[in-house]
Order: sequence, then C-alpha cells, then structure tokens
Amino acid sequence: MDILRGNAVVGQSGGPTAAINATLAGVIRGAGEAREKGIIHTLYGMRNGIEGFLGENLVNLSELFNKESQISKLELTPAAALGSCRKKMKSPEDEPETYKKLLTLFKKYDIRYFFYIGGNDSMDTVLKLSKYAASQDYEMRVIGIPKTIDNDLMVTDHTPGFGSAAKYVAITMQEILRDVSVYTTKAVTLVEVMGRDAGWLTAASVLSGLSDGGSPDLIYLPEVPFDPDAFIASIEEVQKDHPAVLIALSEGIKFPDGRYVGEGLGGRKVDAFGHVALSGAARVLEQLVKEKLGCKVRSIELNLPQRCAGHLASRTDIFESVTVGRAAVQSAINGETGVMITINRADGPYYSVYYGSADISTIANGVKQVPSEYINDKGNGVTDECIEYLAPLIQGEVYPDFENGVPVHIII
Repeated sequence: MDILRGNAVVGQSGGPTAAINATLAGVIRGAGEAREKGIIHTLYGMRNGIEGFLGENLVNLSELFNKESQISKLELTPAAALGSCRKKMKSPEDEPETYKKLLTLFKKYDIRYFFYIGGNDSMDTVLKLSKYAASQDYEMRVIGIPKTIDNDLMVTDHTPGFGSAAKYVAITMQEILRDVSVYTTKAVTLVEVMGRDAGWLTAASVLSGLSDGGSPDLIYLPEVPFDPDAFIASIEEVQKDHPAVLIALSEGIKFPDGRYVGEGLGGRKVDAFGHVALSGAARVLEQLVKEKLGCKVRSIELNLPQRCAGHLASRTDIFESVTVGRAAVQSAINGETGVMITINRADGPYYSVYYGSADISTIANGVKQVPSEYINDKGNGVTDECIEYLAPLIQGEVYPDFENGVPVHIII
C-alpha cells in the first residue's frame, strides 16, 4: 500500500460530552506520531464542525498542542473545545455547490485525512463525504469517531462519552435519593434523564445502587410504551413499602400511540434535524401524579450537566476515548476510509475491550436501543444483565489539575 501523505483535519459535531476532548487529544497524539514519520504534516481543527470548515475557520492543532502537558489538560476538559454544529448535510445532488466548495478546500489545504467526532448525524456526514471524495477521484481517508452520551450508535459495544454521563447520572441519583428519603410524608420525585430514542443513560441510574446506596424505585425507558395508569399503580405499590418514591425517566418516553409524553407542554416543534422538540416529560408527569395521588411531587431535569460534568468523569471512559482517537488515525494511515472506529467487548469474566472499525453505511442513521432482555417484565425497571453490561463503563476516577479551587480547562 502506498503511503498517503498530506494534511489532516478534525472536527467535533453534535452534543458535547465530558470525553469528546479526550478523543480529540487521541487524534492529536496519533497525528503527532504520524507527523514524525512524515505522513501527516499538519493537523488542522475545524471550529464548529463542517460549518467552520466551509468558512475556513481553522486552527493549527499541530502548533497549538506541541507539549504533552497541554494535551493532558485537553483530555480532562469537558465539552467540545473546537466548538460544535448541528448541520445536516444533504446529498451532493441536492447541495452540489456545497460539495464543490468542500473539494476545493480539501485541495487548497491538501487535506488527505478527515476525522469527524460525533454521533448518528455526524456519521451520516462521514458517509456522504467519503462517497463524494471517491466519486471525484480525490484520494482522502474519511473516518468517523464515535461520540454520544446516548450510547445509541450501531455496531460498537458502547460509545465514548456515555460512561462519564452514566457515572454522573448514577452518582447524582444516589445523592438525590439520600435527600428525598429524610421525610416520612408521601412524596414522589421524578428525575428526567437525556435520551430521546434510546434509554441507555436512564438505565444507568440503576448503578447508584452499586455501593449499596439504593437505586430508583421505578425506571422508564423509550423502548417501552408508557402507560399512565400502570405508572400510577406502580407508584402506589411502592408507597406501601416506603413513602418517598424516586423515579428515573427518559426524556423520550412515548405513549402507545407514538406521541412523546414531553409533547404535553408547548405543542409540537421540531429542530434542525426534524426531531420533535420536547418540553419535559417529568413536568407532564408531575401534574399527573398531583391529580391522581395528591401527594407532594417534584420534577427534576438533569439537563446539560449530564454531558458536561467533567468533575465526575469515568476513568474508563476517558482512557477509551483517547484510544479511539489514536485508533482513528492509525486506521486512516492503514488505508481505511468510510468507516467508524468501534469499541468491542472481549469475552471473558473480566471487562476488556479491543478496537476495530465498521463500514459507516452500517452505522449512519441507525439507532441501537436497550434490548428487551435488559428491561424487566413490568417495563418499569432494568435487569441484572443490564447492570452487568453498564457497571464496567463508569469505573475509575480522574483528577484534573485545580487552580484556585476549580479545575483547569483548555480553551482553544
């Protein structure tokens, strides 16, 4: 195989995570090693994803991160240091001028390696770009690097960013449980967790019980149609045992007719990708509990801290995120294109993983949901098998440098 020499560009897209910069750090390290071999000359970072690249808003990462201490700080900086975007790329037939401009810029900057860190929609961009470059007979390696707290990308065992978000949810749920359990009056606390079409992150709330700290009484995922009557009955059943009921629920839970519970407020709106904008399932159910049970009820939306809480990041997640970034560079140098790097769980009694790649066409626009064997028969909790899958992903702690009492972050 002939060695492809030239420059590289990396971008971040979609929702940030506590580990997406760890993956960027891995790409920077991999590109630095390739630079020493004369393969990748310069690694550019595109600010705000593909939108930034189209505007030639680039930063020279090879110059900016020339010390290991800087890269190490980047690893533990949450959110997307390069900025993000949510641009939905149309096909070359529908958007020919955009693709012509991209090709012009690839040639202008001698971009031969294109790395895109993101989720489902980002992998769709990788698919389109890899096909277009090939159709124009322009040799360029286009690699997708997984990232999402939703853990819903196909093929890969799990996604970078998920483990840290899961750790945050589990610990926060444990602390909420300590708080709501101090009174003897009947009360219901509803905690809404991110997850539109897949309930992986909400399922991770069960991990609050790993230290015998207790876990939510009820857990509701998008994979199971939501039955309001069964929901109220389950609360009443729990209150026979103890007065304070803690419930974890996904933002994307739906009624049997397919409507999101969260659509109960504000009417139906859609975002740039055509996704229904939700107003808050927990708030809707707070009203339902008040009407049906009349007890004290509180709704809590965990919101952005789920994906930016770097102070509670999983060491396992950070390590794997860095490794995925380095693996992407090596995959491209080895001649792969139009693939996404995958994390594969090895067989055996102890948790270990190895890294591979999969054709992006088998991943883009798909959704990996929580399997039925991970959900209990009543549809209001998860199984031991689910706990066994999730538990290794939140193991270990990271300790960023602190200054004046707060963590030190890298800002590009």
